[in-house]
Amino acid sequence: MKTGTYVLVTGLKDEQLWIGLGMSALRIALILLAAWIAAKALHKAIGRLLIDRSPERARIHPRRVQTVGKLLNNTVSYCIYFVALLLVLGEFNISLAPLLAGAGIVGLAIGFGAQSLVRDVISGLFIIIEDPFGVGDEVKIGNYKGKVEMIGLRTTRLRSWTGEVFIIPNGQINDVTNYSLHNALAVVDVTVDGEVNLERAMAVIAETARQLKHEHAVREPEVLGVTAASASSATVRVIAECKPNTQEEVARALNVLLRRAIQELQAASG
Repeated sequence: MKTGTYVLVTGLKDEQLWIGLGMSALRIALILLAAWIAAKALHKAIGRLLIDRSPERARIHPRRVQTVGKLLNNTVSYCIYFVALLLVLGEFNISLAPLLAGAGIVGLAIGFGAQSLVRDVISGLFIIIEDPFGVGDEVKIGNYKGKVEMIGLRTTRLRSWTGEVFIIPNGQINDVTNYSLHNALAVVDVTVDGEVNLERAMAVIAETARQLKHEHAVREPEVLGVTAASASSATVRVIAECKPNTQEEVARALNVLLRRAIQELQAASG
């Protein structure tokens, strides 16, 4: 007992031991401080990246910005503090090779077992960041067309105009057509009977089209001209620029006006 106590007391009086412990504690403190500063700096950079986005897509939902920000901040924090933990363990002379090998094996097993899930989540993250479409947009994804109801990290949900709900894994979203970004064209083809004077009919169509008063119409309708002709009839095409995804509604209103005018013209010619 006396020998063990003597060794302990001698060890505690060893100046080099305390210097080594102090240096290790100082290095650990510096590692943790550097990790904290790096995390704060990257969090601020992520915040600026999400706030200073291009104004062309400024309509992104604030909740989606928060989701991306939290996800990126958490990922950055986990990576930085994991590296800091490894460095701290190294200060205690703990061998890192077995830990890294074990982590690699576990990560490999998880990767093989959840490839589809990981692909969906990564694709969802890029959809949220790049913002090719948003909630409320009318889009076509593959063979599915409808209004976007929800965008998650794993799936996107569409609702068609007839009520069907499509739930699409984000990893399967390859081609997207967005109908809600720019103005659309309402296209109406008017059939004119061969017995009616075509020039007179086109003048009536143009005059009638200018009478269109619709909340979604952006410009005055324009008569493009004859797109098809035969001995018995001719087809005249009229277009009207309208707000995004309202072309069918504007086309129906324009059809009603032109149909009435053509019927009156044909009745007068008869």
